[in-house]
Amino acid sequence: MTTSIRHLVLVLGDQLDEDASAFSGFDPQQDAVWMAEVDEESTHVVSAKQRTTLFLSAMRHFAAALRDKGWQVFYSELDAVDNRGSLAGELEKALALHTPDKLIMTAPGEWRVLQSLRAAAAKQELVLELRDDTHFFSTVRDFAANAADRKQIRLEYFYRELRLKTGLLMDGKKPIGGQWNFDADNRSSFGKQGPGILPPPMRFTPDDTTQRVMALVNKHFAHHPGSLDQFGWPVTRSQALLALDNFVADRLPSFGLYQDAMWEGEVWLYHSHLASALNLKLLNPREVCDAAVKAHQNGHAPLQAVEGFVRQILGWREYVRGIYWTHMPDYLELNTSNAQAALPDFYWTGQTDMACLRDAIVQTLNHGYAHHIQRLMVTGLYALLLGVAPKQVHAWYLGVYVDAVEWVELPNTLGMSQFADGGLMASKPYVASGKYIDRMSNHCKACKFNPAESTGDTACPFTTLYWDYLNRHADSLAKNPRMLMQLKNLNRLTDENKQLISEQASKHRLSVQ
Repeated sequence: MTTSIRHLVLVLGDQLDEDASAFSGFDPQQDAVWMAEVDEESTHVVSAKQRTTLFLSAMRHFAAALRDKGWQVFYSELDAVDNRGSLAGELEKALALHTPDKLIMTAPGEWRVLQSLRAAAAKQELVLELRDDTHFFSTVRDFAANAADRKQIRLEYFYRELRLKTGLLMDGKKPIGGQWNFDADNRSSFGKQGPGILPPPMRFTPDDTTQRVMALVNKHFAHHPGSLDQFGWPVTRSQALLALDNFVADRLPSFGLYQDAMWEGEVWLYHSHLASALNLKLLNPREVCDAAVKAHQNGHAPLQAVEGFVRQILGWREYVRGIYWTHMPDYLELNTSNAQAALPDFYWTGQTDMACLRDAIVQTLNHGYAHHIQRLMVTGLYALLLGVAPKQVHAWYLGVYVDAVEWVELPNTLGMSQFADGGLMASKPYVASGKYIDRMSNHCKACKFNPAESTGDTACPFTTLYWDYLNRHADSLAKNPRMLMQLKNLNRLTDENKQLISEQASKHRLSVQ
């Protein structure tokens, strides 16, 4: 039976916010919500089981919460016999059945999805009203205006403007503590003694809904990477709020000091584990920042920890969103270094003799999570030094991490990690030898490779590839003042040493392809 709907509100898997702009003016007597689980969202890049399970479980819980309010929700489940497998296909089916007068949605987080839904609406000659995503502190228009007169778009200046706009960690027009950035105070390792007794993470036992999703994912995406044996992510707003409280109480005070540190076998350390809840919109960034600032005001957390955490959300998160939406769709194709190597197979298994990579990848496959230094300075660094095609690196990051939505993942991967945009986003390529990993972790202690060696049987591949990267890109890197010290060190090597390093690097590339 065909029913008439005034407004059909489209809700995607990363828009699980009852206060979203799309719901403004919602009338349960006239309007309805549309949500769909489809194959395409787990197969356009291969989505790991942890990531797919989180999205589907959170979607089902959100739909149930809306129904509990008395709202009509048209929901397509993944394994329904008539599921067309794509958002556009499912939307077209719903439009034919329910004949709404108009479509409304909060602006999505992925260019591909936006184009697909726009095309589906146009096919039915329906208006698709896009509303600003009020989840964020700023708009894309704000970012574009900020960037308009700048040759380079740098986080620091945008972050300072948002601090002034919001008043977060401000004393009038001056930053609390007399400085904007405490990054220099937030780079400690655990030292030889290790992290000691760590606070346990907040994990959630899967309820009946999540268990049904887990069974579905294990069956429907049986060959996708990863395991669900340790799934415990927040899938509801109430769980996300508990995770926020737990972080602030137990880990925020030490977050800043150890945010760059790594330790073998330790997955969670002092990090927040809130990115997935933020990116699904189960948490609002304002309440997250406010909770951290309140902890400083109460004397619970030091300023350097709170500033470092707030900068990741108020600064970095807003910044990468601006980069994404002001440079898509061309941004996805950038590859200024012409890197063409294939992503090694061990990124899907963790089966490598390099201890740091093995630890980060196995952890990622088991939990859908690795902290930012593991992503930037282990898995990302290796891919950059090896010369992997950035689009392949992007597809891996988008598929394996539970917090990965393209607006945030793509600039972090292609711009920050792989420097494939030529410096549009990052002021330098983040390259280092194995000595950096040795300094920030204990991975090298039991590894068969020596971070101090660049050639020979026990040479660390990171160290070999680091010097080879500098040598291969010396001409272009010489134009970057932040790379001059590293190039000066490169020039201390003899031509013979450079040749031996080049041969070792070529041998290593052959071994992983």
